[in-house]
Amino acid sequence: MLKFDSDLFLQAVGKEAIAEREKIEGIVDHISAKGFSNLFLIGAGGTIAMMYPYEYILKSNSTLEVHAEIAAEFMVMNHKHFSKDSVCIFASVSGTTKETVAAAQFCKERGAKTIGLVANPNTPLAEIVDHCITTGHEKHSFDTFFIHLYMLVFRFMHNNNEFPLYDKFAKEVAILPQALLSAMESFEQRAEAFAIKHKNTDYHMLVGAGSLWGNTYSYAMCILEEMQWIRSKSIHAAEFFHGTLELVEENTSVILLKGEDETRPLVDRVERFAEKMTKELFIIDTKEFALEGISEEMRAYFGISVNWAVLNRISVYLERERNHPLETRRYYRKMEY
Repeated sequence: MLKFDSDLFLQAVGKEAIAEREKIEGIVDHISAKGFSNLFLIGAGGTIAMMYPYEYILKSNSTLEVHAEIAAEFMVMNHKHFSKDSVCIFASVSGTTKETVAAAQFCKERGAKTIGLVANPNTPLAEIVDHCITTGHEKHSFDTFFIHLYMLVFRFMHNNNEFPLYDKFAKEVAILPQALLSAMESFEQRAEAFAIKHKNTDYHMLVGAGSLWGNTYSYAMCILEEMQWIRSKSIHAAEFFHGTLELVEENTSVILLKGEDETRPLVDRVERFAEKMTKELFIIDTKEFALEGISEEMRAYFGISVNWAVLNRISVYLERERNHPLETRRYYRKMEY
């Protein structure tokens, strides 16, 4: 695969991420034993998008109160559900994202319990939070964060007597990285073909729902807009027919992200419309990937990781075809604003 080290992926997302299970369970068990009022999932840009799937999972599977909040807005909104009894989970690859670091400090000063996911230890976020879970390196950090969030969120549900299949779930999390690698390998030709065909396409609609809404939002904004300077719009499938449908034309690029949770029929509805209106419909469906060893009842949850892994195979080919490195920026972290 282009620009991909399979051994490094399995080491980082497999062995190293999975090795944190005992630590993560200890953190969650300690907090659960003391009691808490609610969970806040806080981030900025790609990391708040990363939190949306887990907010959805908690809302649809648990009675635990949960709020996914954009860091900068959270600090000014006077959130009436936030208190010293809240548990706040943050994520930042660099550990230096200004808004996220400030929000962590804000929560810590008000007595809330804080947990940080970071790639780099010895960084501001890592030093502020009560509990830090680190990957130790930036390579494959989002894939690793997803693994850690599975462990955190489902352990909280398990401790709330709401997820009796936790042990089975945790065992399947451990084999998920190999299933992700197989999914990426099987998607490689489609990823390359899409990038070749759309290297000059200047606008994409991305549609998703449920546990894949965060990926939809993140890929449009963080990858296509920030990293490739391509205009895009992320549209929730449930909202597509309240405005956006009027902009679909024969050559409009529509990318549908289909998962296997309860919201799949919402995306099916968009598919039925789009296949009649545009010749440029591209569907990424987690159901098409074998995911050896993953049970049917867990596939809907793991679709988050599967979808993100294969989406990022498109990214490396867009980078090549457009001669536009994913690291190139004009403004982000280049100037004060």
